[in-house]
Amino acid sequence: MSPITDSTNPVTPDLCQFVYLSHITSTGLTNASTLNDIAEVSNKLNKIDNVTGILCYGNGYFFQYIEGTEQALTNLKNRLLIDDRHKDIKILDFSAIDERRFEGWSLRSITLERWMMNEPKLKAFMPFRPDNWQAGDWQGFLDILQGYYEAQETTMDTDSQPIKYNTLGLTLGKVVGQHQAFFLIQTVLGGLIVLALLWLLLSDKIF
Repeated sequence: MSPITDSTNPVTPDLCQFVYLSHITSTGLTNASTLNDIAEVSNKLNKIDNVTGILCYGNGYFFQYIEGTEQALTNLKNRLLIDDRHKDIKILDFSAIDERRFEGWSLRSITLERWMMNEPKLKAFMPFRPDNWQAGDWQGFLDILQGYYEAQETTMDTDSQPIKYNTLGLTLGKVVGQHQAFFLIQTVLGGLIVLALLWLLLSDKIF
């Protein structure tokens, strides 16, 4: 596990928030069910511990905001530190709060690429590189997510299961989408090279 950057504040045994960033590892990336496994296990454990929050994945980065008692969040943090599906954990905040932001979500998992381009407020945070954020940027980003939660809360869609998705497929899909012309050219050139080699081999036998 990579070194951990911790900018925590003093906390009390009351309601707390825990916010962190991390980067997906090759282990997490190559496992097709990584994001689904995280969401399913977290939903189960968080309901038991009365922990709520949101997990965002995009561009190889995780952003997670979770809220609960200090003990529950400390236990969760300890589990995260030994999870080999992510690395470079940077704790943005661990502090006392007065009320929950995401009371209806034991953990909602969002893949940012699915909707970020349709949200004008998110353009300031794109491309998604939370490791380059300034000190208070995560709070503005969280406010946008809270607005998304409140909009879904009005439709009573607060704790449904996340969409099934493939970590590697999302990453490759994004790369191919951005560079499909390059891949097309490389494919054509590769085909021409193969044809040229076959022609040379056949010409030696004919002549």
